[in-house]
Amino acid sequence: MTDPQRPLLQRPLLVFSDVDETLINVKSMFDFLHYRLVRRHGTAGEEEYERIMAVIRRRAADGTPREDINRFYYRHYTGESVAEIKSLADDWFTERSASTRGFYIDSTRAALRAHRAEGATIVLVSGSFPPLLEPLAREVGADAVLCTRPRIAAGAYTGEVDTPVIGEGKRAAVLGQLAARPDVDPLDCYAYGDHISDLPMLELVGHPVVVGDDTELRDRLADRAARLSGTGRAS
Repeated sequence: MTDPQRPLLQRPLLVFSDVDETLINVKSMFDFLHYRLVRRHGTAGEEEYERIMAVIRRRAADGTPREDINRFYYRHYTGESVAEIKSLADDWFTERSASTRGFYIDSTRAALRAHRAEGATIVLVSGSFPPLLEPLAREVGADAVLCTRPRIAAGAYTGEVDTPVIGEGKRAAVLGQLAARPDVDPLDCYAYGDHISDLPMLELVGHPVVVGDDTELRDRLADRAARLSGTGRAS
């Protein structure tokens, strides 16, 4: 439904934004895992968190695909009540967003708000999951959330996911969103990301924006821009 308070652009466009370390300064999945375990179990929860993260760091160092690490993460929710996780996630968001540590990356938050004020459709794209992303979506006025969705049975998480929305998963999710909007020219669209794994998403739009200092991501996008302009880059 069209929001009567929002202006209509002459040419409709979509604005896609990664979340972790693009819109917010933390990795939401891991920050929430720590929050959940410590809140429930105190020191024992801290130790469990460090054990899980040690496994994740080791797998990442060994070259395990990020999609597989994403699946490993969600196995730690097996049997968890969806309602209880949502309640904990709401508490996490309230506490983190009220923190003076700088929860948001202000430049991205301001850019998304400006896009929305101009009438653009805002879409968050993340490997994180709905309980953590929906409060953020409300805060920035996002119209849609494309994310990893853990499977649910009888009100509890099964520990399995269908498709991690990371790397090529992000590309596929964004392509689906663009296909659903034939009135939108991808060259008019924007995308924000911070990591080389965001490249497949950023390459789909005419206005990719790098948040942070990932040199490889910046170089790859510069090469792409040079190819599109036909100028090439000096070696």
